This record gives sequence, C-alpha cells and structure tokens, in this order.
Amino acid sequence: QLVESGGGLVTAGGSLRLSCVASTRTFWSSAMAWFRQVPGKEREFVAAISGTDVSQYYADSAKGRFIISRDNGKDTLYLQMNSLKPEDTALYLCAGRRSGYIIDSPQYYDYWGRGTQVTVSA
Repeated sequence: QLVESGGGLVTAGGSLRLSCVASTRTFWSSAMAWFRQVPGKEREFVAAISGTDVSQYYADSAKGRFIISRDNGKDTLYLQMNSLKPEDTALYLCAGRRSGYIIDSPQYYDYWGRGTQVTVSA
C-alpha cells in the first residue's frame, strides 16, 4: 500500500514537497516513481528512482525543478517540487515496482497510491 501526502494549492513559482509512505517489506529494493494525471489525459511520468538510490530519471518537464529522493529507513518516497507552474496542476501518484530498475512507463509498475492533488495558480 502506498499513501501520498503533501499536495495543496500554491501560487506559481512556489514549492511543495510530496511524500509517499509505503507499507511493504520490500520498499528498499523497489524502484519507485511519481506520475501525474489530469482528467481526460493519460497518466504522465514525472520522475523515478532506483531501488538502490543510485539512479534517478526525470521527465523533461521536471528536470531542473523537481527532485526525487527516498528514505529506505522510513519506507518513504519524496518529490521536492520547485518553481511550480500552472501546467504542473494534476493529481500526483506514487508508484512502485518489484524490480529495482527504473522505467518511465506506468504499465510496468505493480502498485499505486491514490494520489495527492497539486494545484498551481497563476
């Protein structure tokens, strides 16, 4: 089970830090990712981090603004979002896969949270 938190309403240029707490004994070895979704559109990859915390991968829209990290001791995934734009408005979902290797396609993730809403006003 994955539970996200940290979303909210912020003005453009602001920051938010999302958290995702995992209830699994294998969190430490699982590749984790953040996706986002807007009603009527496909789920969009944001960022991913490998199980060993060695590799991170970002969508072009997130590079230079967002930072993905994890604390395996707390079974928690984070997404630090800076310089937010109105186009970042979406439901942000945490996802995990049994493999430790990162991938940006949602169909390869085995478990999902329900999401936390991020709204960025102009």
